[in-house]
Amino acid sequence: MTEDQARELADMLDRAERERVECPLISQAHPGMTMDDAYAVQAAWVGQKLAAGRRVIGWKIGLTSRAMQQALNIDTPDSGVLLDDMLFANGATIPAGRFIQPRVEAEIAFIMSADLAGADVSRDDVLAATGHIAPALEILDTRVQRRDPATGHVRNVIDTIADNAANAGIVLGDRHLDPVRTDMRWMGAIVRRDDVVEETGLGAGVLGDPVMGIVWLVHRMARYGQRLRRGDVVLSGSFIRPIETAPGVLIHADFGPYGEVSCRFE
Repeated sequence: MTEDQARELADMLDRAERERVECPLISQAHPGMTMDDAYAVQAAWVGQKLAAGRRVIGWKIGLTSRAMQQALNIDTPDSGVLLDDMLFANGATIPAGRFIQPRVEAEIAFIMSADLAGADVSRDDVLAATGHIAPALEILDTRVQRRDPATGHVRNVIDTIADNAANAGIVLGDRHLDPVRTDMRWMGAIVRRDDVVEETGLGAGVLGDPVMGIVWLVHRMARYGQRLRRGDVVLSGSFIRPIETAPGVLIHADFGPYGEVSCRFE
């Protein structure tokens, strides 16, 4: 894929986001695209946002559970960039019309206290570079169609990566937890949509240990000369299925002794 093609697709994604109308499937229009091509589109789109005044605040990791990987017929996670206007306070009301088809996942967020880079970074290195962890919600949105209405072709990992890994928003909980003293494999949540428990899950659903999600991300970033930086927020991956939302819906994740995090859609 050429730089011009990547920019054209980035323009299409940006227009879809601004106009709140999903664009056609990228993978269907460009069947030969690779994951590297998709990351090039993502980088072009993020570059446009930075040029418009946005600021990077971190990264997200997606497709960490076996169920989601099998659904898209892949065996690796993906990643995207978190920007400053994606961050919402715990308990925030999400403005009506902000997103196209928002869904919500429960995750563990890592807040970095030191830069971290390199293809040889270990689990211990990640823990040493993490200032604290916190319960979090990720708001997903798709600027690309989930399914082509004419052909039935469904979105795949190429579409998801190009679409900045479906990033849309992040809600951070108020608790600051010690990453060394917290066994994140057993850090779970009961997630309600209004008064109904929709999902429950444990951190172990993320590659067996959420810390390993960060290890994967740093190794992937090393291929592109990138690094995590002090102050970055990193979403380690969801341990529940995405929960559909609607106007007026309250999403509440109870992490038990680790705190709680919620948001309401106006």
